[in-house]
Amino acid sequence: MSVASASAAALRSSSGRRCGVGTGLNGGNKFLMMQRRDLLTKGVALSVSSSLLASSTSSDGAAAQALERLPFKADGYSFWTWRGRRIHYVEQGSGQPIVLIHGFGASAFHWRYNIPELAKKYKVYAVDLLGFGWSEKALVEYDATIWMEQVSDFLREVVQSPSVVVGNSLGGFTTLFAATEVPELVRGVVLLNSAGQFGDPNAPPKAEEAAEEEVSAVTRLIVKPLKEAFQRVVLGFLFWQAKQPARVEKVLKSVYKDPSNVDEYLISSITAPTADPNAGEVYYRLMSRFMANQSRYTLDKLLGKLTCPLLLLWGDLDPWVGPAKAARIHEFYANSTVVNLQAGHCPHDEAPEQFNAALLQWLASLEEEAGDKPAEPSLQVV
Repeated sequence: MSVASASAAALRSSSGRRCGVGTGLNGGNKFLMMQRRDLLTKGVALSVSSSLLASSTSSDGAAAQALERLPFKADGYSFWTWRGRRIHYVEQGSGQPIVLIHGFGASAFHWRYNIPELAKKYKVYAVDLLGFGWSEKALVEYDATIWMEQVSDFLREVVQSPSVVVGNSLGGFTTLFAATEVPELVRGVVLLNSAGQFGDPNAPPKAEEAAEEEVSAVTRLIVKPLKEAFQRVVLGFLFWQAKQPARVEKVLKSVYKDPSNVDEYLISSITAPTADPNAGEVYYRLMSRFMANQSRYTLDKLLGKLTCPLLLLWGDLDPWVGPAKAARIHEFYANSTVVNLQAGHCPHDEAPEQFNAALLQWLASLEEEAGDKPAEPSLQVV
């Protein structure tokens, strides 16, 4: 889920519903809610039906238990060196490649019920983004391009074949961004309750950059350092709070409509990476810089460059990113399909049986089109 790692969870504490990119290592505080609010658009109720996904959520927990689960390995699976940094990934199966990108604070292990099932027919990769999971906690400047570049290079150097790329929350935004940069390596994009925002057509062009140029010396030398010091204190506390297993469990249960899968496996996969000595600094950089600077790369700009089929698998019951966002993306991008899932922010883990069935059916339709075979009606397009 975009189990918003050490952040979405920590930031989502108090009264408001965190529009976070996940759920994970998070606490709660209005201080950062404003920064994170730009990352996701508010959701409103929307009813989208799909006969394929009519199974009730009350049985999802039992269904997940019946599925094969990716074994949890404390030392990780495979590693790839990217720009001198150690990147963790899981690789299983054979056939056409599928690349899974987790959300904020999560890891490849968040695809635990999806990797074994998808690997029965496809070659599946699940990669940990830099700074998350079992990948290196690099002390770099995290901005909107860093993970896009990582995923693009992963497709070039490791996968080495056109792939379907699937992303949840922050991973969805990263997936979409990468697909516009290396279109020759992406056969299709799947977004699960994706992060990102549409641009404001009424906003003056480059107002943000102009404002930065006019910053006074007093602001640069006094106000900014004081602000950063305050942020470090607040974020340091939030990070400490975010790594507590009880806190992670509480946040996860707030965004999983059916909390059956909020178990020790999931909680451990989120809290274990926080033991890294650099984890606190990475958290600070992510929350104080990356999350506060998203307006430059908007969904409308990225969708305007996208050239491949798009599937929106949306958890309609997500308290952070509602189905209205999926409807808007679908309206903007004609070559898209929307399928609603009766789940929250992380439908692939909360309702894995529904998610696996919907994704496999859509992948089959892509193969039929590529083979010039008449495609039978499958997923409902709205």
